[in-house]
Amino acid sequence: MADTKDEGIAARKEREKDELYALDISDAEWHSAPGTEAQEERVEIAYLPGGAVAMRSSLDPDTVLRYTEAEWNAFVLGARDGEFDLEAAPPSGGPAGG
Repeated sequence: MADTKDEGIAARKEREKDELYALDISDAEWHSAPGTEAQEERVEIAYLPGGAVAMRSSLDPDTVLRYTEAEWNAFVLGARDGEFDLEAAPPSGGPAGG
């Protein structure tokens, strides 16, 4: 029974992703962090229907990642919680902690 439920959830998520990537976002309004200059490398996001979000690099605007509302919320909460904080690299550029 659990396998059937898991398969249903996986199918729903796949369908959501397919619908999200089928959206025409050619007219999306892209936002970046305040204070960044147009020529600087920066992350840009666009808000999509249904709470979804698209994200790209200003240096590669043709490569766009899209996230469902649930995925984006999980990412933001993880970032706020320090889940993606990077450890400082040692001065030699070698592996950290070594």
